[in-house]
Amino acid sequence: MTDVVDADELLRRIQRGRDRAAEERARWADRARDLAATEPDGARDAAASARAYGAVLRVLDEIVRPGARPVEHPADEDGVRRVT
Repeated sequence: MTDVVDADELLRRIQRGRDRAAEERARWADRARDLAATEPDGARDAAASARAYGAVLRVLDEIVRPGARPVEHPADEDGVRRVT
């Protein structure tokens, strides 16, 4: 079962995925900050999820706008404080 889609529909799907990844990255980053003081293990897991969604976001950004946003320090750009 395969769907044939045109380029415009493919771009819309990628943009929806990009928007969802941005929402999830923000949600997990907020959760990591909220848990930092009380649950270090939960904060670490939430920060890992935020980084994973951030990676997806960067890949989808590169597909939609190649070379538009060079990544100099990918570990620092997600805004999540690292919990050790």
